[in-house]
Amino acid sequence: MNFLPETIETYSEQHTSTESELLQALTRETWQKMVMPRMSSGHFQGRFLSAISKMIRPQRILEIGTFTAYSTWCMAEGLAEGGKLISIDVNDELARFHIKYKPLMPNGEKVDFIYGKAMEVIPTLSEKFDLVFIDADKENYIQYYEMLIEKMNVGGWILIDNVLWSGKVVEPIASNDKETQVLDQLNKLVTTDARVSNILLPIRDGLMILQKN
Repeated sequence: MNFLPETIETYSEQHTSTESELLQALTRETWQKMVMPRMSSGHFQGRFLSAISKMIRPQRILEIGTFTAYSTWCMAEGLAEGGKLISIDVNDELARFHIKYKPLMPNGEKVDFIYGKAMEVIPTLSEKFDLVFIDADKENYIQYYEMLIEKMNVGGWILIDNVLWSGKVVEPIASNDKETQVLDQLNKLVTTDARVSNILLPIRDGLMILQKN
C-alpha cells in the first residue's frame, strides 16, 4: 500500500542519494531468485537506515530478520570504529546471499550472521545495543520489543518495520488478522511506554522509531 501519492513517492526517491552498485546488484539478485523480493528494504528505506546509522555511529547493531541482507549492509555503513552488527534469521538457506556479499561490502568483516529462532537467540546475547532493527515475524513483535528493551544502552534506538501493515492497523477490531492486532497493540504499547520516546513514520509500510530514555 502506498501512503503517499505515487508521484510524490517517486519524486522523493529520485531526490535521494543513490545506492551503491553492490546494493543494486543485491537487489537484482533478490528479485531474480526470491519468491517475495519486496521483503527487501529497497533503495529508499535503505538510504534511511543508512542515514540513521551514520547519525548514531553505533558500536553494536542487532537486526531481527535478515532476508537477503539489504538492510544489513545499509546499517553497517554507519558502524563506529571497532563496531559490530549481528543479524538473525531463521532461514539458513539465505546464507548463500550473505556469504557471497560479505567479503564485498563495506564493513563486511564487522557483520555476523546467526541462523535460528530469534526468540531463542536473543537471550544468549550478552551485548548491549545502540541500534536495533526488527523486521521479522509480526506475531512476535511485542515479545521481541520486551526482550530487547533491556538489552539497549540508554539513548539507544529501536526501529520496527511494517507497523502500519498496509493501513489495516486503523481498523484492527474489524480484522481477524492476528498480525494486524499484534501490530496495533505494539504501537499502543510503545506510545505509552515511559521507558522510551517514539515517532511513527509512514515510510513504506510504516516504521516505528523509538529511543530508550
